[in-house]
Amino acid sequence: MTVLTVRADGGGSVDVTVTDRGSGRPVWLLHGGAGPMSVAGFAQMLAERSGAHVYVPTHPGFGGTPRPDWLTSVPELARVYARLLETLDLHDVVVIGNSMGGWIGAELGLLAPHRLGGLILVDAGGIDVPGHPIVDIFPLSLDEVVQLSWHNPAAFPKSPKPPTEAERAVLGGNRAALAVYGGNPPKNDPTLGARLAKLALPTLVVWGESDRIVDPGYGRAYAAAIPGARFQLIPGAGHVPQLEAPAALCEAVGPFLGSPAAGPADPPR
Repeated sequence: MTVLTVRADGGGSVDVTVTDRGSGRPVWLLHGGAGPMSVAGFAQMLAERSGAHVYVPTHPGFGGTPRPDWLTSVPELARVYARLLETLDLHDVVVIGNSMGGWIGAELGLLAPHRLGGLILVDAGGIDVPGHPIVDIFPLSLDEVVQLSWHNPAAFPKSPKPPTEAERAVLGGNRAALAVYGGNPPKNDPTLGARLAKLALPTLVVWGESDRIVDPGYGRAYAAAIPGARFQLIPGAGHVPQLEAPAALCEAVGPFLGSPAAGPADPPR
């Protein structure tokens, strides 16, 4: 785990915590509102199966990390990550983003195409699609969110004991950061869909077939907005395929990374 300081255009700075694993082609893996732990296991699997060097930044405000007052939007966060790619001098990076992380990834693809070699959007947000609204999760209980976001809600991992005070603080911080970046209720960028027509990167749009937070019709519209993008459904998964069907997701993105990422399938759920 490394903490890197990024200077913003306005003179402010932000510390970004980054973990990495593996070696080979760089992959920038962006988590969604569930926080960095929601992609940690998938990051390890992807590094092992694809031979990639997987970087996982924690969005400031998530995972118990601080967020400066000036950092309040997805485009600003994408600018921070563009600077971070420069700091690390990474090239031919494949960005993989889930949920809000996909929105950040789309903005990053528009900001720093010279650093990127490809983009993979996994049940992403960010665009307006008439008739396909994103569900507002903030009024919902955890059980209600799980019912909408998992293909098999019974498989959602439950802790045998109540969360500690520290764990509750992290969860509360994640929720507050999600509200700041994405809005409460959720707000998309009405300009993003049109701007994606200028995205000139190989792009794969992957969607959990059972996602009821952001439905597959929204995902198809996302792919249609990006020139040459390919759309692929993941059976047996909802809004977070990296948690519910990680092997299937790994197989889907493997060829895109230049590796078959072959391995046993996910167990039935």
